[in-house]
Amino acid sequence: MSVSIRATDVRKSYGDVVAVDGVSFEVNDGEFFGILGPNGAGKTTTLEIVEGLREADSGSIELLGQSPWPRNKALLPRMGVQLQGTAFFERLTAREQLVTFGSLYGAGPKRADEMLEIVGLTDKAGTRVEKLSGGQAQRLSIACALVHDPEVVFLDEPTAALDPQARRNLWDLLRTINGQGRTVVLTTHYMDEAELLCDRVAIMDRGKILNIDAPASLVRGLDAPTRISVDSGELAAEKVAAIADGVAEVEDDGVALTFTTRDPATVLTALAEQRVLNGLRVRGATLEDVFLELTGREYRA
Repeated sequence: MSVSIRATDVRKSYGDVVAVDGVSFEVNDGEFFGILGPNGAGKTTTLEIVEGLREADSGSIELLGQSPWPRNKALLPRMGVQLQGTAFFERLTAREQLVTFGSLYGAGPKRADEMLEIVGLTDKAGTRVEKLSGGQAQRLSIACALVHDPEVVFLDEPTAALDPQARRNLWDLLRTINGQGRTVVLTTHYMDEAELLCDRVAIMDRGKILNIDAPASLVRGLDAPTRISVDSGELAAEKVAAIADGVAEVEDDGVALTFTTRDPATVLTALAEQRVLNGLRVRGATLEDVFLELTGREYRA
């Protein structure tokens, strides 16, 4: 399989602060690749180095077979970039923004109209940017990154600060973009987003990549118990351990009685025999569990 991006032992520091500490990874053509990490993990700096916006202190980057630094003008038409904070031109409508961005790459007004339809903003073509909602502005930002039909698209936390409905609408758009054959690289700290969208993810913290794999493979590799819940009051907490072997922690918050086990089949059978099934929920490990296992649970501002 051809490789769109190859990063090898990339390092970047700002004084005593090490932002990127020996990062290496590859992204295949047509892959949806995620870089996950808490705030300050080095995700954005890594992405900016790959895009050619920053110079690495050491290491090497290949983007579509070329070095992005020094600023490589041959690569600019081949990649689309959506930054964390996109600044639009003041007083322009959504269509005028796209026409302006497209003109920088030789794309005409027809392409701008096509992109408005793709991102679901045709009815907002004549609306000035400051009148768009947060979700609409994010979709316009992605449209600006795609108006010149790039091969690789970089998205830096595109759903940050969006409401749940806007996030899910944007997810549909991102699937469409990737389904058209484009390579997509996404940074995010939303685990559900990465688990749903990405073919593979790199979990990053303190400037280092801790693990890279498909989300499902990372979850399967985590030795985590299953959490089983029933409605509170269905069973006394002190009797949970008596119904089946292998029950570990028990918690009753007044709404649900939740316990962990490494033998869910036996426990579920015992609950069925006791007819304790109201509000039954079974939760295995998720990408969030993998993330917390690798990066820790302490709060970092």
